[in-house]
Amino acid sequence: MPLHVPPAPAPALRSVLAALGSPTAVREARTPALRSAQGPLSPELPLPVHVLERIGPSELAPATRLAAWRFVIRSSEQAVAAADTMLTPDGWAFSHFFEGPYIASTELALRQAETVTSQYQPRLLSIPELYMLALWLHADANADAADGALAPADLLVPLAPAPPGIAAHSPHRVAELLRVMTLRITPGPGPLLGSPA
Repeated sequence: MPLHVPPAPAPALRSVLAALGSPTAVREARTPALRSAQGPLSPELPLPVHVLERIGPSELAPATRLAAWRFVIRSSEQAVAAADTMLTPDGWAFSHFFEGPYIASTELALRQAETVTSQYQPRLLSIPELYMLALWLHADANADAADGALAPADLLVPLAPAPPGIAAHSPHRVAELLRVMTLRITPGPGPLLGSPA
């Protein structure tokens, strides 16, 4: 298998296990599938979630920062939800449960990525400016999951639903997708001087 999934920080996993063991946390989660799941729930497939900042026309290179660790929550071999953890001054802590299309889309993208011949470290890349999430296949498979900038050899796979004009589940080199994303967020020309606004 060409994917080298990095181990999640132990406190992040412990915080998700504690939340799953808390009837209050599960009952108050806004995830009907999680509340109605039968049998044991297990957190699996931990992925670091990085946020992409500074995209658009700029002299500065786009930057990424680690924002969360995400776990898929399974019940009887079926993904029913996901759990995010966040970094606090005291370390990694449970943030929230959620469900939606990105869970199945992430699993599909990972299955597709397992068929490539190169080795990658899977991560998630959040692009808030476009309300977009992508599977980030980092070419340095042994890198520290908390560190690292986008590299030319990396692949980005937009997850569904993707913004208009960006095909979901189609792998792109970093430079190629950054160019498309930059065009999507660059504001068009404003009103001409002297014309009604």
